[in-house]
Amino acid sequence: MPGRRRSAGSGRSTGSSTRTRRTTAATTRKTTPRKTTARKPAPGKAAPELPAAGPGERVWVLAVPFRAPAPGAVWHPGLQAHVWVGAVLPPELAPYDPPAYSLERFLEDELNETPRPLPVIPALVPRPQQEEGAAVVAAHAAAGGRVFLLGDDPGVGKTGTAILAVHEIAAQRPVRTVLVIADRPAAITIPHWARSIAGFGDGGLRWCVTTWDRLGKVAKLRFDVVVADEAHMVRHTTTQRWKHWKAVSGAARVKDIPYVLAATATPAHTPLELPYLAPELAARHGESIKEWADLPEALARHTFHVERGRYGWQWTEHADERRADLARLQSWLADADPPATLHRPAPWGPVSVTGTPVLLTPAERAQYEAGWSEFRAEMQLARRGRQTARGRAALLRFRQKAGLIRVQATVDWIKAQVEAERQVAVSVEFVETAADPIREALLDAGIPVASIYGRDRFDVEAERLRFQRGDAAVCVFTVTASISLHAGELLPGGSTASEIPRVGLFHQPRFSGIQARQVTGRTHRDGRSSPWRVAFAADTVEEQVARVMVERLAVSGSTAGADTSSLQEIAELLDADWLPAAALTEG
Repeated sequence: MPGRRRSAGSGRSTGSSTRTRRTTAATTRKTTPRKTTARKPAPGKAAPELPAAGPGERVWVLAVPFRAPAPGAVWHPGLQAHVWVGAVLPPELAPYDPPAYSLERFLEDELNETPRPLPVIPALVPRPQQEEGAAVVAAHAAAGGRVFLLGDDPGVGKTGTAILAVHEIAAQRPVRTVLVIADRPAAITIPHWARSIAGFGDGGLRWCVTTWDRLGKVAKLRFDVVVADEAHMVRHTTTQRWKHWKAVSGAARVKDIPYVLAATATPAHTPLELPYLAPELAARHGESIKEWADLPEALARHTFHVERGRYGWQWTEHADERRADLARLQSWLADADPPATLHRPAPWGPVSVTGTPVLLTPAERAQYEAGWSEFRAEMQLARRGRQTARGRAALLRFRQKAGLIRVQATVDWIKAQVEAERQVAVSVEFVETAADPIREALLDAGIPVASIYGRDRFDVEAERLRFQRGDAAVCVFTVTASISLHAGELLPGGSTASEIPRVGLFHQPRFSGIQARQVTGRTHRDGRSSPWRVAFAADTVEEQVARVMVERLAVSGSTAGADTSSLQEIAELLDADWLPAAALTEG
């Protein structure tokens, strides 16, 4: 039956073993529809009518890429998506049929009387550690908690723990809808979460999996439980993302609020970067949400060593004061009854991170020194004029030039590892001066490379699977979290990743401990040990930065502030201590 335009406004593995079964969702999902909330209309305009299906028809909500042709589909401004109404989706629209648990499928199921059935997938068997963690989260929810911080080390199994926790929470209270917010790249993270939800069973709930950069599309919806994966993505309150997070998480509300499970191995650089925990901290102190709306003010009121500085609130640099603040913060969360946080180190041990000095040739040394001199002069000019943008640009240019000079050394090291029958994960921060030249040199040498970088340049999940199956000996990537590159991973379809040992290389020292710790967890996870190295030019400022990075990672944990002193030390080495911290952590 042809479709009719009925819309107003027309014009990764976390389990240890598998067995095949049909997911719970196919038979027990709640089928009572709750109409999706459309976006608030502009003043003076009526909200667009939601599309409706006639007898024998269905409303299809499609995942149409930007500017892609979608003949017959209609853009619905309230849903912020293309829709088509009919009995069967036409072949020309079939490529845009969204996968299970995606935002578009969630909206579609809300608009129809019954959800579409889910495919048969391999089932995942929870590990005891995941079941134990879920019980801790559920106890917090049962006691009336608002936000739980799940801070297990990368690879311990936070995804499975979170899904099992949602199951237990749904057994305690009315839960119908669940939002999962994952990090990018969406082509990897959304399928990973979807497979995990289906594998552990969705519990008859309606799950919506989206990413942090699409949070605005769900900001008007209401969910019963919100799982914030990589929750450190909302550690800053000056972004549009934070505005959407407040709406989705109910951070500023006292009624109609979801239970929030914040999952991250790296919560923040400082206590000032934990605004997403403010509702829980307010509840712990018997204070109102309003009193904790401004987290720095609340911390100052509770005698934390914070004060206003040139670029906003700053945390003390005094080591003893920091330790005292962190001990209090940890006590607020961990010593409560029941606890509001859980951190378990990787039982297979911490990752080994060592420095790898690169001896520059005379020509390379001359290039480096010239770049360093240029950088110093530019930074001094920017500092005297307090030109923050100019200072950040100078720092960026210097790091790009320094990394480009060492590309050949990185390529030679990778070749040696491949010859030694290892697979190599290479973390880079820049595309044109690192990722591209490294990739091209390896391809010229006949070494297959998987590439996870650059916007829409590669099919990132296909590239990841090439590496995992052993078809590509090297993976060059810019992402810091939410992808699995470890040996023996359970892959989609039930196969497993290659057992070839993984080694990792930071092409340049990372300034941010959060980023560095997340990166090492891409290969050092799920019981698989994977050593990492940090490359740097010998006898340069890079060597000093690398030393700071390695030393701080050796003692870092999941507590906020674990690497803050390293940021200050690195900033001083680069004469960038006058710049805001974001110049180093997000530049």
